[in-house]
Amino acid sequence: MALPISMAILIPQLNFVINNIFLGHFEQDSIALAVAGITGVYYLIFAAIGYGLNNGLQTLIARRAGENRPDEVGKLFGQGILIGLLLALTGIILTYTLTPIVFGILIKDPTNLAKAIEFIQIRIWGLPFLYIYQLRNALLVGTNQSRYLVAGTIAEASSNVLLDYILIFGFAGIPALGFNGAAIASILAEAIGMLVIYWVISRKGITRQFSLFAKISLDTKIQRSILTIASPLMFQHAISIISWQYFFLLVEHQGNLALKVSNVMRNIFGVFGCFCWAFASTANSMVSNIIGQGRQEEVWTLIKKIIWLSFSTVFAVVLLLNLFPSTFLSLFGQGPEFVEAGIPILRVVTVALLISCIATVFLNTVTASGNTRITFMIEVGATVSYCLYIYLTLEYFQLSLTTGWMSEWVYWLCLLIPSIFYLRSNRWKDKQI
Repeated sequence: MALPISMAILIPQLNFVINNIFLGHFEQDSIALAVAGITGVYYLIFAAIGYGLNNGLQTLIARRAGENRPDEVGKLFGQGILIGLLLALTGIILTYTLTPIVFGILIKDPTNLAKAIEFIQIRIWGLPFLYIYQLRNALLVGTNQSRYLVAGTIAEASSNVLLDYILIFGFAGIPALGFNGAAIASILAEAIGMLVIYWVISRKGITRQFSLFAKISLDTKIQRSILTIASPLMFQHAISIISWQYFFLLVEHQGNLALKVSNVMRNIFGVFGCFCWAFASTANSMVSNIIGQGRQEEVWTLIKKIIWLSFSTVFAVVLLLNLFPSTFLSLFGQGPEFVEAGIPILRVVTVALLISCIATVFLNTVTASGNTRITFMIEVGATVSYCLYIYLTLEYFQLSLTTGWMSEWVYWLCLLIPSIFYLRSNRWKDKQI
């Protein structure tokens, strides 16, 4: 189950890396890689909201599958699509109204500000495609058919790489669009991925099996049940990425080299953290399913096995990154100063990855139990601690960027410890959703 999920999460993150490698080699714009850190995290805020909706919907679908109620799956999915489209519209409106004001206050360099706003006002139009595309995770993982995720993922990834190259550098009469070309390429790739995965779902008979689009009209009762579970997760994921956006805005005050290095570190966390999130998503679905079957006593055995697999996988990746850090960092074409600045931060980030692969499984187990308000409270506590740490280290005491990146240790430990305590309390066992 985890392997197709990891592929589905990994390949979009690889798209970020490829975008940044191309932008790092686009000599006509020396600051594109730096500004991509700010804009990339901004779009991730909205992607995280969709991921929260996806996780909430996945929990409900897996629970109904465990209860052997397939007729409810299609109804849940249809209402999830309507909620996703409304969220996308809200994101577009905010990007054109409130975001330029906020960025204008926090970004000091006027060139960086202008480029960031122009980019995100293009990039945000991919949001409807992204949300509809993301919700196929809830359906396929929640019904134990995660193997079908790969088709849409490969279609999106391959088209994104091709379109990135064509639109950033120009090709066959198409002008070089540079930084903004990466935004357009990503929108088109998300649309292609969405179309392919829904074609696969239809071809495999899943649409007919669950009557997915038989009734799309508004059903407030079902939407309320989805939002009861999903809204704390949506806020939780949004808050966690908003804190990351705050981090990047503080890093911008240290100059473009610090922004470039931090952007690449974000890519490392995004790409290699996919394995953590894949196992966490697996925990969410499998735990919810066995609770639906009334087998609560097996939860601890299951999550211990998932944690062992997650930690082993991530440890192998971390080992390679620490053995060959210069090789990886040199891919971005930024010279020896960039590599030298990045190596100590890479060491910090890889330790954070090891902590996160355990923390995400425990946190998603809490989510799978239906106690999403608890996960929200845990997230709020971790985010407050994280923001306080980065403000003190980067802005107040103006310590090194490496010290600032140790905030990831603070964040993941603040997620891990309360999750363990809550699960050990056994208060989750009688929760009904």
